Amino acid sequence: PRSPLSLRFCFLVRPRVRTMRFIADIVNADKMSGRSRKYKIIFSPQKFYACEMVLEEEGVFGDVTCDEWSFYLLPLDEDIISMELPEFFRDYFLEGDHRWINPVARALQLLNSLYGPFGRTYGIGRSAKMSYELWRDLEEESESEGQGRKPEIGHVFLMDRDTDYVTALCSQVVYEGLVDDTFRIKCGSVDFGPEVTSSDKSIKVLLNSQDKVFSQIRNEHFSSVFGFLSQKSRNLQAQYDVSATLAWGAVALSPTARLPCPSQPGHHPLLSLHIGACESIMKKKTKQDFQETIKAEHSLLEGFDIRESTSFIEEHIDRQVSPIESLRLMCLLSITENGLHADPAAPSQSYGPEHLLTFHNLKRMGLLTEQSAGETLTAVESKVSKLVTDRAAGKITDAFSSLARKSNFRAISKKLGLIPRLDGEYDLKMPRDMAYVFGGAYVPLSCKIIEQVLERRGWQGLEEVVRLLNGNEFSASDSTVEDNPACEAQRVVLAVFLGGCTFSEIAALRFLGKERGCKFIFLTTAITNSARMMEATIEAKA
Repeated sequence: PRSPLSLRFCFLVRPRVRTMRFIADIVNADKMSGRSRKYKIIFSPQKFYACEMVLEEEGVFGDVTCDEWSFYLLPLDEDIISMELPEFFRDYFLEGDHRWINPVARALQLLNSLYGPFGRTYGIGRSAKMSYELWRDLEEESESEGQGRKPEIGHVFLMDRDTDYVTALCSQVVYEGLVDDTFRIKCGSVDFGPEVTSSDKSIKVLLNSQDKVFSQIRNEHFSSVFGFLSQKSRNLQAQYDVSATLAWGAVALSPTARLPCPSQPGHHPLLSLHIGACESIMKKKTKQDFQETIKAEHSLLEGFDIRESTSFIEEHIDRQVSPIESLRLMCLLSITENGLHADPAAPSQSYGPEHLLTFHNLKRMGLLTEQSAGETLTAVESKVSKLVTDRAAGKITDAFSSLARKSNFRAISKKLGLIPRLDGEYDLKMPRDMAYVFGGAYVPLSCKIIEQVLERRGWQGLEEVVRLLNGNEFSASDSTVEDNPACEAQRVVLAVFLGGCTFSEIAALRFLGKERGCKFIFLTTAITNSARMMEATIEAKA
C-alpha cells in the first residue's frame, strides 16, 4: 500500500511567478497520470495575489491550499541578520516593484517588538523612506509589544543600495569579501571544493564568529591574512611539539599515559581550510590579472589615469575574459566619470544581441549612462552592429535615451573626503580609517554617510551631499526614548541595507564601531557583491 505521506505534497516557497508555474506543472502531470494527491503551498514571507492568479490560469488553483509563513529574519551571525530576499534588488531598483517593502516594514516591526523602541531613525533613499513610513503606520495600527520594553537599539539607519553603487561594484579585498567573491557564501556557509580541502571531497563550512580562526581574519585586508595564518600554524606546531615532548616523558614514567592529539594544520581542520582557501584565492586572482584590475579601479575612484584605465577595460572586453567582469568595470567607469565618453577606440567585440536588454537594464538603474545623448550607445552599438538590424538598434537607442540617471560621485567624493590623503604608504595592518577595506584607496560612501549622520545626529551640514544624492533623506526620533549618550542602547546602531550589503561594508562599519565605541548590527535584504548585482540585470537567460 502507498504511504499516506506520498499522497501529500507540501511546497515551502518564495512568492515567485516562475515557482508557481513549476508547481502547476507538477500538479498537472499528476492529474494526467491519474495520481490523486493533496497539495499545500506555504508562501514565505507572505502570499501575493499574482501567484494565486498564475495558479488559476494554469488550472490548478482548486487543487492546492495556500498558507503563509511570516519568516522575515535569518540570523547569519551575532551581528548580521538577513531577510534572504536577493530579488529585492532587481524587483525594486529595476522593475519598480514595491512588493518587498511590506516584508521590510514587518521585519522592523518585529525587531522593535523584540528590542524595544528605537531612539533615532535616519535614512536615505525612496525604498528606505517607504519602508520607514509603512513601519510607522503598522506601529500606529497595532499596540506594539516593544513599547513597554527597555530600549536596546539607540539608532537605526536605512539606506537604499542605489545611494552607493560604487562600493558594491569594487573588488573586495577583505578576507570575508574575497571568500564571497571567489566561492560564494550562501546563508552564512560556503562550499570549499577539492582545491581547498586537498582531497577529492568538498566541505561545507559555516562562517561565523563561532569559528575562532575566521573571526580573527574575516575583517582583515587579504595581504595580512596569509601571514597571520602561517604564524598561527607555526604556533600550533610549537605547542604540539612541547606537548608531545612532555607526553613522551609521561609515557616513559607511566604506561597508562596518553599522547596528545596532533594540533598541526593538517589536524586542525578550520585553520587548514582557511590556509587552503587563501592559496586557492591567490591562484585564481593571479590568473585573473587581479592586481592590474585593482590598480584600474583605484585610478577610477581617485580620478587619475582615466585613459589608461579605460584602455584596460576595453582590452578586458576584447579578450572576452568574463561578461560579468566587463559589465562591472564599465559600470564603475560610468558612475565615477558621470557617464561614458564617446570613444572611437571603443572595443568592437560584440556581446551578442541577447545582451541588448541587459544594457537597457543597466541604463534604467543608472549603472551605465552616457555623458551626452547618443555618445555612449554608439560605442555599445558598435559591438552588436553586425548581429542586429538598424531597426532593432534604433529601438534600443530610444530606450537608452530615457530614464537616464546621472551620477555625482566625483563631487560627493570631494565633499565627504572619500579618497584619503596619504603621506607615504597606507599601513594595512594598522589601519587608521575605513579605507583599509579597499587597500587605503577609498572610504565606502555608504559607510561614510552613516558615520557623518551619526556624528551630527542628523543631516545638518550635509545638505549639499543630500542634493547630489537625489534627496529622499529623513530623520526622526522617538519621544518615549531617553536621549542620553551615556545610555548603553545609544551605542547600538542597526544599519539596514535595502538591495543588499557587501562584506566590505560590514567590515568597514565594524572597524568604525571599534573606533567610536559603538556596536553595529546589520539587517540586509541579502548579502551582495558586484557579480550578484550584475547577474540581477542580465537578460540573456530565458
